[in-house]
Amino acid sequence: MDDITAISQLKYRYLRTLDTKQWDEFADCFVPDTTGDYNGLLFDNRDALVSYMKENLPEGFLTMHQVHHPEIEVDGDTATARWYLQDKVIVPAFQFMLEGAAFYSDRYVRTPEGWRVAHTGYRRTFEVTYDLKDLPGTKINGPGEHTHV
Repeated sequence: MDDITAISQLKYRYLRTLDTKQWDEFADCFVPDTTGDYNGLLFDNRDALVSYMKENLPEGFLTMHQVHHPEIEVDGDTATARWYLQDKVIVPAFQFMLEGAAFYSDRYVRTPEGWRVAHTGYRRTFEVTYDLKDLPGTKINGPGEHTHV
C-alpha cells in the first residue's frame, strides 16, 4: 500500500473509531506523545486527548465526522496533511445539535506498526448550534435503532 493511501486509511479509522466510541482502537491511531489543538482545545499527549474524547463524547452522544479533499505530503518517515472536516454532534438527552466545518492540519510519523498521528487539530470555518425543541417533528434514532417502518 502506498503512503498516501495508508495515511488516508489512518485518518478514516480515527474518524470511525471516534464516532463508534471504540476508544482502544482510537488510541492506537496516535503515538504516545501526540499533540492536539482543536480550535484552541489543547492536548499534550495521547492519553489526555483520548480521555477527553471518551469523557465528553459518551454513549448517547451521536456524532458524525467526515473529512474530504485531502492534501497529503510525504517526506520520508514523516508526513503532513490538510483535510476538510464536516461534523455533527446530536445529544438527544439535552435536545442539542451542533453542525460545523473546519480544516484539519495533521502531522504523521511512520512507526514499526505503520503510520500514526503525531499531531492533529483543526480551525473552525463555522459552527451552528440548534435547540432541537425548535425543530418540530424531529425524531432521532441512534445506533441499532430501526429507521424504517
